[in-house]
Amino acid sequence: MYIVIVGAGEVGSNIAKSLAENHEVAVVDIDPDCVEALMYDADVLGIEGDGAELDTLSEAGIEKADVLIASTDDDETNIVTCGTAVTAADPFTISRVRSAKFLRTWENSKGAFGVDHMVATNLLTAENLARVIGLPGARDVETFVDGKVQMGEFEVLESSPIANLTVAEADRYESLTFAAVLRDEEVIIPRGETVIKAGDDIVVIGSRESVHLFATEIAPETETTQNVLIVGGSDVGYHTARLLQDRGIKPRLVEQDHERARELAEDLQGTTVLESDATDSEFLEREHVADADAVVATLDSDEKNLLVTLLAKRLGAERTVAVVNSGEYVDLFEAVGVDVAVNPRETTAEEITRFTREYDATKVAIIESDRAEVLEIEVSSESILAGRPIRESVQELPTGVVIGAISRGGELVIPRGDTVIETGDHVVVFVEAACLEAVNDKL
Repeated sequence: MYIVIVGAGEVGSNIAKSLAENHEVAVVDIDPDCVEALMYDADVLGIEGDGAELDTLSEAGIEKADVLIASTDDDETNIVTCGTAVTAADPFTISRVRSAKFLRTWENSKGAFGVDHMVATNLLTAENLARVIGLPGARDVETFVDGKVQMGEFEVLESSPIANLTVAEADRYESLTFAAVLRDEEVIIPRGETVIKAGDDIVVIGSRESVHLFATEIAPETETTQNVLIVGGSDVGYHTARLLQDRGIKPRLVEQDHERARELAEDLQGTTVLESDATDSEFLEREHVADADAVVATLDSDEKNLLVTLLAKRLGAERTVAVVNSGEYVDLFEAVGVDVAVNPRETTAEEITRFTREYDATKVAIIESDRAEVLEIEVSSESILAGRPIRESVQELPTGVVIGAISRGGELVIPRGDTVIETGDHVVVFVEAACLEAVNDKL
């Protein structure tokens, strides 16, 4: 495909680097330094100019584009860019927006603004936070097959009962597959004799019940997550509270601004809104932060989010999750003690990237910034999986591929060596990044 990306910031750059390997990509930005840097880092065509202007889009080759992705930091610019593009050509248009108000308008009239697909960063980030909070100890969570199959990524701690066990010893779950072990920069496809070490991240795929059971057993101290404290009444904080309410959790939300706190209290009937400064340790102690199952920092300042989560951890909070707007800070946050750091720009880039890849897969989850992917595939008659036992078909696949789960007629089938996959089955597959191109046509 020929893809035009408008916006060479953190989101656009991540998308461009991810897509450039398999597609022809042009990137447009008003900042010549950003354009030059991206041309150096990835094999893309760089265009300096305003992507909302027709002349600039024409220079980028909009007439032959299959997809246009508007990913600047300005909602209105992205929407106008999509509208401009469809006046000159017929690309599939994807617009990034921060505010859910544009998403609500677009959802009421698909195709509004000339946008074929809209990604709302704040809502997407809140959904990510809610999934992570809902699964004890998880660093990353995604669902497949209409929610029947779940993928979870967990850090193995020294205290974990599976630390120093082999996969064969740890695998006592009926409908769970150990898909991968992430150790430093290495992706290990687990075998029975593979030893799980403290410090590893482990990726499992299975039924929601089995993944949740696995989560509670490897980290029994985080068996339930009901006592949640959200710090920051930002748009992300609001949506996170709303989503948790919908799941039967009654969170507390701290917001310092009086007017914003009042608005939140009116809109979030199932949330206790507290008007205070959450960087005040005395306030946190009065609110018994030590009893919190999770403290989620959604302030607009990375520095304050770091301060709040570290303070909450020191006071005894079980688990801390922070929104980190600067991608280069994510590893730093987790290195100094924050349990999970969520970067909205990276989350958005992954969502847009996965959408461009869903021509061949029903759903795609990207693991650890493109180290691997988990794909949901509907098996066609041409697939090498169709009509064959798994142990036979996997002989023709690279070693970096694991069949994680199978759904047949809405029922889960446990993947074993003698399991025969049928045409029409939905199969959830873990694929190491280096193997993606090799398996694309085979699955």
